Amino acid sequence: MLCLLTAASLSACETVQTTQAGTVGVDRSQRMMVPAAEIENAARQEYGQLIAKAGQQGVLNRNPTQVERVRAVVNRLIPQAVNFRPDAVKWAWETNVLSSAEVNAWCMPGGKMAVYTGLIEKLRVTDDELAAVMGHEIAHALREHARERASQQMVANSVITVGSALLGLGELGQKGAEFAYMGLLGLPNSRAHETEADRVGIELAARAGYDPRAAITLWQKMAQAGGGEAPKFLSTHPSREDRLNDLTVYSQRVMPLYEQARSRR
Repeated sequence: MLCLLTAASLSACETVQTTQAGTVGVDRSQRMMVPAAEIENAARQEYGQLIAKAGQQGVLNRNPTQVERVRAVVNRLIPQAVNFRPDAVKWAWETNVLSSAEVNAWCMPGGKMAVYTGLIEKLRVTDDELAAVMGHEIAHALREHARERASQQMVANSVITVGSALLGLGELGQKGAEFAYMGLLGLPNSRAHETEADRVGIELAARAGYDPRAAITLWQKMAQAGGGEAPKFLSTHPSREDRLNDLTVYSQRVMPLYEQARSRR
């Protein structure tokens, strides 16, 4: 019965290829149940509210030097997005800097971005490392990971809710099924998203003329700033060792792109 429920839910999903594979070879097909326009509209509204609130609080783009630096890096990355998906040229890209001690940066679906000053100041990032961060975040948007996760959660919720009712598992049984989903499917998929974003991100950086090897030093700094990490099987991110090993391999793969970009500058 659960297999039939799962199959019925998955049949409502659309199989898509959000991006081209690029030199790093990210070509996994994705199943989407949530319309792209729905996710992008929600992201646009949320971003507008967040930026408006930041302006009211006086934490929006307070340091012109930092803003100029961040936008200079991002403006070199954005044109490279077309190598993975040509339609990205039509996105309404926007970048702002928020004064916050948090070490963070993100790119919403559709290209709305923010960098927190904690990332710049606490990690003392170089431009190459900043490009690695923003390339990674842009990659999440290009690959539509937020939409994919929403689709997966929608399918999982429907299957768990209906399946628990049919099997008479009750609330406790339903909670157990939810934890099983996160451990066996949800979290591993999130780790896959992070790996894809790492790989696409370093290619974007290399094509923009930023040293892709800076992703390695960036995540070393992140590890030092982050302290202890959760056990691998409970983490939504790859382990530090796995991530650094993967970045080492793929940064070498895109080094020719970096050299070509440097020769043109």
